[in-house]
Amino acid sequence: MNKSVLIVDDSLYMRTLIKDALQGAGYQIAGEAANGEEAIDLAFELEPDIITLDNILPDMIGTDILKVFKEEGLSSKIIMISAVGQDSVISQGLDLGALAYIVKPFTSETLLSTISQNIKE
Repeated sequence: MNKSVLIVDDSLYMRTLIKDALQGAGYQIAGEAANGEEAIDLAFELEPDIITLDNILPDMIGTDILKVFKEEGLSSKIIMISAVGQDSVISQGLDLGALAYIVKPFTSETLLSTISQNIKE
């Protein structure tokens, strides 16, 4: 398998939680970003297979980042992960190209099953 993942979250704790779960399941962590600008730079530099994207970042919101990815034709598969669980935000994320939306808090089982259901080998 060995899919590469870019983890985008402003919380070090959350990035670590996601990283530990994904590495344990055999994913390769390509990089981590704590804000939107870093996320966009790393996404295009690393071109990971998968990006986990928080919706609330210090400098921008995830849906704005999704718009950039979509406009620039980034091929990475995106899974949004956020504490914001309103239907309107979730549907906006999905409309902009995210494959799935996980609401925090979540279990590593939820994270892994959501990724495997949405990312075909």
